[in-house]
Amino acid sequence: MRAPGESETGRGAPGAPPPEVLTAFGVTAEPVPLRGGQRTVWRAGGTVLKPLDVSDEELAWQAAVLTAVDGARDVRVAPPVRAADGRLAVGGWTAWRHEPGAPPTPGDYPAVVAAGRALHRHLADLPRPAFLDRRDHVWARADRAAWGEEPVPATAARLPHVQALLAARRPVDAPAQVVHGDLTDNVHLHPARPPLVLDLTAYWRPVGWATAVVAADAVVFRGAPPGLLARAAAAEGPAFPQLLVRALLFRAVADHLLAPGRAWARWFAPAVRRAVDLAGG
Repeated sequence: MRAPGESETGRGAPGAPPPEVLTAFGVTAEPVPLRGGQRTVWRAGGTVLKPLDVSDEELAWQAAVLTAVDGARDVRVAPPVRAADGRLAVGGWTAWRHEPGAPPTPGDYPAVVAAGRALHRHLADLPRPAFLDRRDHVWARADRAAWGEEPVPATAARLPHVQALLAARRPVDAPAQVVHGDLTDNVHLHPARPPLVLDLTAYWRPVGWATAVVAADAVVFRGAPPGLLARAAAAEGPAFPQLLVRALLFRAVADHLLAPGRAWARWFAPAVRRAVDLAGG
């Protein structure tokens, strides 16, 4: 059922990319909102359009990295599409090549982790991006708090699940590199093609931390059993429990800052109990 005044295809619909943006990117097909995109992500033929949500510097970095990885045999990526005049963003919109694939189910998370490992092999030699030091959004602040690089906000530090994680946090020795810190819903699977990794969200952390974020998300938000955490720990090695503690702190602090009124402790409790046990708490 469509809202009054909303077109069937999306052109001219509230939130749709305007005609001048479509023209700039050479798009002639009608834009249709993608499922799960909250009417902010639109597909028009072979192009996906979405609002610019990173700095110009980070977008240019994504373009360079994804173009370099594009064509790999073990993982697919979707590089940005440039406008006719070479711009990566027009009127606050970006364009990306559409690639086929379906979001993972709770049983697919081992494949999501494997896709992340494949991508991270291609990112292993990249230098630390300078823009990481300038990011100040909720997830960047939550990440730094999880690693003890800045204090956990006082309102979050009073939450029981955050307190349990802080008590279990210990130093961890694991090499850092560029990793994708939001793989969980950004790996799409296809029966005949390599996994597709979308929305490269860079962090400078151990590869195992990116795996821990997927495992934490799967248990806390996607209905996977808590036993997934122990299986991941067995596969990842001795540093994983502390990486998992930090992954859960990252999500817990970010979610509290984004929605402080929600009962997050209930959501996080099963995963936090298992992570604290794995960490020897």
